[in-house]
Amino acid sequence: MDSTQAIRRPTTLLLLLPLAWGALVAVVLGVYGGMHQPTGYAVSIAGFSGPLPMKAWLTTGAFVLAAVQLFSALVMWGRIRLNLPWIAGVHRWSGRLAFLLTLPVAFHCLYALGAQYDTPRVMIHSIAGCFFYGIFTTKMLALPRRGIPSWTFPVAGGLAFTALVALWLTSSLWFFTTIGVKF
Repeated sequence: MDSTQAIRRPTTLLLLLPLAWGALVAVVLGVYGGMHQPTGYAVSIAGFSGPLPMKAWLTTGAFVLAAVQLFSALVMWGRIRLNLPWIAGVHRWSGRLAFLLTLPVAFHCLYALGAQYDTPRVMIHSIAGCFFYGIFTTKMLALPRRGIPSWTFPVAGGLAFTALVALWLTSSLWFFTTIGVKF
């Protein structure tokens, strides 16, 4: 094997830096959320009656866009055989929009409430939120790197999807079934 073949071969070592940054993001968010004295208030977005409905609906929007992400990824990776030349753009933009929808929610959760570990639902929610931003960071930092193993992106995307599902189940679904459907 010559040196050019060695350089082109995918290696998991290239994942170390994105994984380290992703882990750092997750840990910093968890530590900040645990140490920060919650303010009890944060951001409000026009059109919602309060922060809980805002968080439930924005998380639901991110959840729906995560389903679009899953579908478009399955098409791009050939698991669903459809000829949709525009699907990569749908995948990128649905991911961007899903991420943007999570930002006011995460800000409110961290700033107003902090990470909480006293009840199982809230603990799972806090850990899933930190994990989501960590795996998202890892995936975004790995995307432009050459030589990353091809399994990296479906695994990272699947983990991000799983984290968003856990966030939706422990927040929006809980809100809609406990408090009701409100705006």
